[in-house]
Amino acid sequence: MAGIDAFGTQFARSDMAETDPVFETIANVTDISGPSREREQIEVTAHDSPDKYREFVKGLKDGGSVELTLNYDPDSSTQQLLDDDFEEDSLRDYRVVILPGTAEEYTWEFSALITALGDEFPHDDKAERSVTVKITGKPDLSLTGV
Repeated sequence: MAGIDAFGTQFARSDMAETDPVFETIANVTDISGPSREREQIEVTAHDSPDKYREFVKGLKDGGSVELTLNYDPDSSTQQLLDDDFEEDSLRDYRVVILPGTAEEYTWEFSALITALGDEFPHDDKAERSVTVKITGKPDLSLTGV
């Protein structure tokens, strides 16, 4: 396969119920980026490193972030939940669902906190909201298709 059509990808948040948590899809998301995982590099270069090249070993991994862009609607109940998530002190579970409702559906699941909310109101374009969701721990990608 050469690629997939990303249209319909969803970002959802958990209600954090102890048993059978419910994930609610956030409305009017136009762009989703991430998770953007990273790994530290630890330099171990020494005076006797071969051919005067720096040497590295693998360090800690970072689950990264998910970046969202939304058509901002202050009346949207799901968008208001993001404001609530920003204000709370505890972590929350989120999902990015790729190809939802298909046999090829994949889901990223992770615990995270919202680190940034930004609203834009240009004089000649739509109102937008940008959201940065910082992942804590390891994000998990799994085939969840039916």
